[in-house]
Amino acid sequence: MANGSTKIGLFQGMFEDNIMTFNPGWDQNAQSVAGFVDVREIQAKLKAAGASLMAEADAATTGPANCMVQDPDGNTILLDQHI
Repeated sequence: MANGSTKIGLFQGMFEDNIMTFNPGWDQNAQSVAGFVDVREIQAKLKAAGASLMAEADAATTGPANCMVQDPDGNTILLDQHI
């Protein structure tokens, strides 16, 4: 579902609870963008700030990867890089 540049994905049965997803390297139309911050760099900054990750990307790899963290209210945030 879309409203302007905002998109909401409905994935029945894929995730147990509500989840917010960010896709480093993609624009709102899932098109590649240049100069994005790699998910592993974001993950390192989150860890350095004291965040406890629920799932981590392998820092020794490149390309597609993801990590997950919970915000202070317990909401899951998925950083899902496809390129």
